[in-house]
Amino acid sequence: MKMDILMIEDEPNIAEAVRFLLSREGWQVGLHADGAGAIEAIRAATPRLVILDLMLPHRSGTQILDDLRAEGDAALAATPVLMLTARGQSAEAGARADEVLAKPFDNDELRQTVRRMLP
Repeated sequence: MKMDILMIEDEPNIAEAVRFLLSREGWQVGLHADGAGAIEAIRAATPRLVILDLMLPHRSGTQILDDLRAEGDAALAATPVLMLTARGQSAEAGARADEVLAKPFDNDELRQTVRRMLP
């Protein structure tokens, strides 16, 4: 199922708040709750953007991102990734992700970042 954004986030309150915020902007947003099965969820959704939490149960965001970049499907491997991090973890994520936002982030900053990443 083709969608605009797939968010992989284990904090239900953050995931639902982001989905609500971005859905109000007109984007179709799907959710996946942990690192297990994340690559399969990305393959199934074929999103235009992945929003990926750095700290997830079962697999870290960096492991998922590394797996995504190694995908055999070049279009899927090139999917833009916005990494969400706790303050102080941005350097690790920034070396791999297309964009990084530190939690807690401002709603306007999130919307602007997603607009830049989804022309």
